[in-house]
Amino acid sequence: MKRTIMPVIVISILAIGMIGMLVLSSMKEEPRKQTPPPRIKVVNSIVTESVNNPTVIEAFGRLTSSQPIALISEVNGTIEKGKISFQPAQSFNKGDLIVKIDDRQTKFQLNQTKSDFLSALAVVLPEIKIDFPDEYDKWQNYFNSISFEEEIPELPNAANQKVKLFLTRFNVYKLYFSIKNLEITLEKHYFYAPFSGTIQSADLREGSTARVGSKLGDIINLEDMEVEISLPVTDVKWIDYSKPVKITSNQISGTWDGKIKRISDVVDNQNQTVTAYISIPNRKGLFNGIFLKAEIPGKILDDSFSIPRKSIYSDEYVYLIKNGKLDYRKVEIARKETERVLVSDGITNGDTLVTELMQGVSSGMLAKPIL
Repeated sequence: MKRTIMPVIVISILAIGMIGMLVLSSMKEEPRKQTPPPRIKVVNSIVTESVNNPTVIEAFGRLTSSQPIALISEVNGTIEKGKISFQPAQSFNKGDLIVKIDDRQTKFQLNQTKSDFLSALAVVLPEIKIDFPDEYDKWQNYFNSISFEEEIPELPNAANQKVKLFLTRFNVYKLYFSIKNLEITLEKHYFYAPFSGTIQSADLREGSTARVGSKLGDIINLEDMEVEISLPVTDVKWIDYSKPVKITSNQISGTWDGKIKRISDVVDNQNQTVTAYISIPNRKGLFNGIFLKAEIPGKILDDSFSIPRKSIYSDEYVYLIKNGKLDYRKVEIARKETERVLVSDGITNGDTLVTELMQGVSSGMLAKPIL
């Protein structure tokens, strides 16, 4: 009997203990959950101010001569030295004889034709003296003025039709125009500098034989240099032509003034750009072919806001800080430049504008500006 009661007592004691533990644990207060403090985004910012902003158009291009000339021979002969040596990098002044081609054969032919011309006049002069004495002195003086060393003078006007018939019969007109044609041919043996410049290339040197169509070389004008640049079509309307263009180079220290000389009317289909040319009156220190940067003054945009380009999101939105929170705002962009954007609407004076690139943020998030 006693052995039967003991297990029951032990089980009862254990059950009562477990129930007591459960009751006590249920009476214990649970610890309160702590709410984390709100996250505040700290960002670089500026206070916006509306001003009249001058615009700037940046472009790049190479300095080249506005007047490169290829020297092409129109006659045959041996190349001879002019006033200077015909070789690359050789400078010359306006009017200098750059190079010449042997002219002896053309000179001989010219003088031979002049001799035939004088013979024709010598035959017709006695006829004029007898039949048209009033015309004789004029033609005799012309005969005397002809020289083998100088260009032929202009042929006198034959006022009398019968005199003209005499002149025609003895081939005076034909020989006169043959002489003029040979004089033109003789001029083609000489290459005189039309400007001050330099020889860029010399395909044939002194002593070489030139043929009709042979390229002797290239010369460039150093008095008139220009920078060729490409401009987006949208930038053309912003140009202020009254102000000088600032020219700089990352290869040579210094600043030069330029002026927009002309702008092409043809648009590049691929890039939607037009070609513009900037002249540099005083190019001292610059070399042909050097790469240059042009800062073209633009028109002033009144009552606009200049903000960093990185402040723009999705091409037309910015983040402002309003009442300690981010405000995603749509703005009207009047112009985009390399480092900045000019905004004409959507921002007011005194707004706090976020000026850094943010990720993982949204409108309404708490924010604190760093000004």
